[in-house]
This record gives sequence, structure tokens and C-alpha cells, in this order.
Amino acid sequence: MARYFDVHPVNPQRRSIDAAVQLIRSDGLIAYPTDSCYALGCQLGNKDGLDRIRRIRHLDDRHHFTLMCRDFAQLGQFVHVDNAVFRAIKAATPGQYTFILPATREVPRRLLHPKKKTVGARIPDHPVAQALLHELGEPLLSSTLLLPDQDEPLVQGWEIKDRLDNEVDAVLDSGECGTEPTTVVDFSAGEPEVVRRGAGDPARFE
Repeated sequence: MARYFDVHPVNPQRRSIDAAVQLIRSDGLIAYPTDSCYALGCQLGNKDGLDRIRRIRHLDDRHHFTLMCRDFAQLGQFVHVDNAVFRAIKAATPGQYTFILPATREVPRRLLHPKKKTVGARIPDHPVAQALLHELGEPLLSSTLLLPDQDEPLVQGWEIKDRLDNEVDAVLDSGECGTEPTTVVDFSAGEPEVVRRGAGDPARFE
């Protein structure tokens, strides 16, 4: 049964954040809010957590997982970003964008796209997500909480707990945070290519 944390959306309680991070460090899988919609998250080296996300969402090995990063310093440890790409991403973050970029050696191979050796990366603009990342001290391996039988992500924490009570270890509920996933921009070839239109305005990359 998943633990349930009722977390303030602007000033998240330290006790709840600490408890959630303890679960993450113990190879737990959590559902947590972001600035676009709820996401599933676990530690980078958590193979079981990765497998659980694949199972919950019915994903194949071509899916781009996302590294949810606290800031640019952290993002730069896990993806290669040249000067031109840096400026374009810097202007759009933190925010509702995921960027597909070549991964560094810090990223476990099982997280990479099998052919491109790329991974998704983003910096969220949500107090709860940022509190988790600050306390954890490393990126969260994440994926949008979009179930295979749903057209839109789940938006209510109690509903997520009801649906995934035996699939995740914790649900952090900070109220509704939207139903539209991030806009995904692929920079792996150097030039931006919008591969999914979502919550972030795609016009700046077109």
C-alpha cells in the first residue's frame, strides 16, 4: 500500500519531503506533482523502479525517459549541451519543456534510447518537485503519469493512490497541477525539433 502525503503546493512540508526522499533512496517509486502534470519518479540506478514504470505505462525500450534536474549545473552533468543549445534551453527553463539531448557517461545505459544514446532532461518550475530534487541531491528518473487506458494524465492525488496503490510506494498530493505533458524538443542533431506539443509554448523552438 502506497504512503500518502498531503503536501502544500507552495511551501511543501519538510517532514513530507524528507520521508519521500527516504523512500526514493530505498529504491522506492513515487508519484509526484510537476509544473505540467503528475509524474512517476525513482533514483537513476533503480532498475526495479525503471521496470515498474515501464510496466505501469506499458512502455517499450524506445521510450525517452526524463531526468528531472534541479538546475543547470546538475543538468550539465548528465547531458551534453553546447553553447547555442545552452542559450536556447536557458531561456525556456525552468518550465514546461523536456529536451532530448546526448547523454554523458553519468547516465546508466539502460536509460538511453537504444540507437541515439539520448535521454530527456528538464528543470521543473514546481515547488514540490524542486524541494524533492534539492533534498535528493541528484536527478529523479521520471516519466509522465499517463496510464495506457487514459487519454490524459491523472490529476488528483487520491485518484492516483486509488489506481496505483499496489504499484507505487508513495503519492505526493499537492492538488491539481494540470493535464498537459511537457512540450518535447529534440536537440540531439543540434537544431531544435518539436516532437511533442504540450504545456510549453512550442513557437520559440520552431
